[in-house]
Amino acid sequence: MRNLFFIAWQDVRYQLRQGSTLLWVFVMPPIFFYFIGTVTGGFSAGVSGGAATPITVIAQDPGFLQQQIDMRLRENDFEPEWVESLPGVDAEEAPRRTLSIDPEMTSQVLADQAVVASFDTRANALSRDFEVIRIQRGLYTALADIAVAGAASSQPLDSAMLDALNAAPRMWQLESSPAGKRIEIPSGFEQAVPGMLVMFTLLVLLTSGGTMLVLERNQGLLRRLASVPISRAEVVAGKWLSRMMLAALQVTAALLLGTFLFSMDWGPNFGAVVVVLVAWGGFCASAGLWLGTVAKTDGQAAGLGVLVANALAALGGCWWPIEVTPAWMQGLQNFLPTGWTMDALHKLISFQAGAASVVPQVVLLAIAGIVVGWLAIRNFEYQ
Repeated sequence: MRNLFFIAWQDVRYQLRQGSTLLWVFVMPPIFFYFIGTVTGGFSAGVSGGAATPITVIAQDPGFLQQQIDMRLRENDFEPEWVESLPGVDAEEAPRRTLSIDPEMTSQVLADQAVVASFDTRANALSRDFEVIRIQRGLYTALADIAVAGAASSQPLDSAMLDALNAAPRMWQLESSPAGKRIEIPSGFEQAVPGMLVMFTLLVLLTSGGTMLVLERNQGLLRRLASVPISRAEVVAGKWLSRMMLAALQVTAALLLGTFLFSMDWGPNFGAVVVVLVAWGGFCASAGLWLGTVAKTDGQAAGLGVLVANALAALGGCWWPIEVTPAWMQGLQNFLPTGWTMDALHKLISFQAGAASVVPQVVLLAIAGIVVGWLAIRNFEYQ
């Protein structure tokens, strides 16, 4: 046992003296947390309590009805910017969402003339239909306000009537609550921090872990270990333990950075989150050791490590919420270790499920780690 820990500690010390290892363990994760978290934050904007959706409202001389429509749009999670005209700009510089309303809107309404509003958006298909529904809801609510305020008085409609209507107490109030736990698509840092944690742990263990073993074999360092009174089992176990220690360092750094830099909430079952990450670290340690036994050169180990880590991260839901991907990709996630890990973390963090809900994923990761570790043991050679 003493030899095992000696090998593991020497390997970790060597890896931590490498600038590339320090870069990918401590520097790159927070950069990707911020970048991916900012990008994926748009998936929930205006849908589930996210940031208000910016929209440019083009209306020439809108009159006092502008205030009422603006209020109703804001109630539907929009952030309107009113302009009288839109100067000619390139397509890339044009507003992402525009709501165009006929000129002199208030005057036309007071004259009982139809007012046409048209909505144009460059949003993706995921949110386009929902934006149209929110626009319609806001405009129809404003129309109902106009009808009610006008019917309540024989005088022509004015802004004071609408203010009085807005201030009047509501006779009917609807209270709603979900029948069960509300399932929302993880987004922003809630998606990015666990996703990048999973990806970087695999990336570092495959590249640094695999490359180091290849170098030791090609430089004859493993042959020296074969000449000392240390069993083959102790050598392999020490190599695996060193990679597990590196995985633990990577996970701990990501947990601390995510918590203190990005205010990440790990959910009510943090202990279960740790168990999932330990199982994931064990799999990554076995995978890194196995890659080091099959790769012939350090360049091959590094190249394969980057390729495999990025492919598994993309297909397993580390880069984006798996719910926004095609059905075939959502099905494929169920067969990938990254998919099992992300599914378990989202259950615990985003959906606040109980610890028992992630037992299948932990078992699958443990089995996968054992199988890949067994392959590494079979292929391990001193030269």
